[in-house]
Amino acid sequence: MTDVQHDAATRSLEQLEEEGDIAADYIEELLDICDLDGDIDIDARNGRAYVSVHASEPADLAVLSRPETVTALQELTRLAVQTKTGAFSRLILDVGGSRDARRDELGRLVARAAERLEAGASEAALPPMSSYERKLVHDLVAERGLHSESRGEGAERHTVITRVG
Repeated sequence: MTDVQHDAATRSLEQLEEEGDIAADYIEELLDICDLDGDIDIDARNGRAYVSVHASEPADLAVLSRPETVTALQELTRLAVQTKTGAFSRLILDVGGSRDARRDELGRLVARAAERLEAGASEAALPPMSSYERKLVHDLVAERGLHSESRGEGAERHTVITRVG
């Protein structure tokens, strides 16, 4: 277990809720500055704070729910939390269902990779992605009865899928 994994595993529910509250305040200020309406939900699971922003009119959050924008906002929010708490944050930000949309997109990538394996390829590499996305891919691959591993370093870290055994 890495130091980061150990730190996340030992975070108390109270600490995760504090992270979520700080993040929600930060996001609420951002929404006010952008003059956007949105409701914020906070949850804590798997050693992480989860902050979800949703609106009654999904179009209200369309610009903010783009994958690149969510990733950037998540990093800024993590920094805001770290500044207030003094501790590294692994919080997950979801804007307008962006995480579910990304999971669906990753599912399609895994399905195409599985098709390449069925067609005879010995392995199928996916593009580089974040550790959170690679975790989702590993779960999706396991559900299909295939094997996956991460390869590469830093920004080039990616998942390679193979048949089991």
